[in-house]
Amino acid sequence: MTAIVTGASRGIGAATARLLAQDGFSVVVNYSEDSAGADHVVAEIRDRGARSIAIQGDVSREPDVLRLFESAEKELGPITALVNNAAIVGGVSLVADLTAARLKRVFAVNVTGTILCAREAVKRMSTARGGSGGAIVNI
Repeated sequence: MTAIVTGASRGIGAATARLLAQDGFSVVVNYSEDSAGADHVVAEIRDRGARSIAIQGDVSREPDVLRLFESAEKELGPITALVNNAAIVGGVSLVADLTAARLKRVFAVNVTGTILCAREAVKRMSTARGGSGGAIVNI
């Protein structure tokens, strides 16, 4: 069993990755920028005897999502679970001060990224597509 957890270098994503490993999953710790945090989570998981790797990728970028899933399968085997945890808030501001660029970035990560990752998981896990099933959890 292999799980991908997006945004897993800290917080809820890191805790989720640790719990999945404890439950017997090989875990892909996805991160966008915090390689040190991701490496720390991977080391913790490995220290507990589970398989884990860190894969950098911005979930809002389709090429990164494709690389994430391809690398995960190559390194740890068929994907059986996805936890869409990566998200951003874009900072706090008054509505009057919001920029279109900031809104676009928030939606790109939080909505587009979630759907791109779900799409790739479904392609691999769907029994209608030859997969053995699995689960997707959106946080």
